Amino acid sequence: MGLSRLKPDSVDRRIIERMLEAANWAPSNEDTEPWRFTVFTGEGRERLAELFGAAQQEFMANGAPSKGKDAEGARKRAFAAPVWISIGMSPALKEDGSLLMSEEEEIMAVACAVQNLHLMGQALGLAGMWHSKGTSVHPLVARGLGLEPPARLLGFFMCGWPAGDWLNGSRRPLSEKATWIEEA
Repeated sequence: MGLSRLKPDSVDRRIIERMLEAANWAPSNEDTEPWRFTVFTGEGRERLAELFGAAQQEFMANGAPSKGKDAEGARKRAFAAPVWISIGMSPALKEDGSLLMSEEEEIMAVACAVQNLHLMGQALGLAGMWHSKGTSVHPLVARGLGLEPPARLLGFFMCGWPAGDWLNGSRRPLSEKATWIEEA
């Protein structure tokens, strides 16, 4: 699902809240509930545009390939979807400051939350995707969202109303991915 396949139409806050509530019921070991979300809609996306622009400037200043994007292009991207939801992971800590669960366990719990969020969005008619590279995980953007280590920014879920017919996807056969071991 590309951003160009979304209508610019706004999404009612109650729909987004239902998606977040579904995400909140994801499983997590020791009930750590490490998911943290920040929702950007409407003019609130200007704050996201500032963060994306600053992150892109830092990428370029450090000689990273820009894939044809300058800071202004990165800023404009924040307005390419009507809803952006940051995906943060804030791990549970023991009294001594060490992790209660492994970082891997906490990330898997966040992934479950995002899956719930995505499924609820689709059930309500939205199209969306999780983007997890470039400015979507840049440390400057993470800091701007209050995600300081050991918390992490794992990307953004962007969504909106589909601009056309639902895309028909395809998958390789399940038989290539599942093995059955049965008793005789």
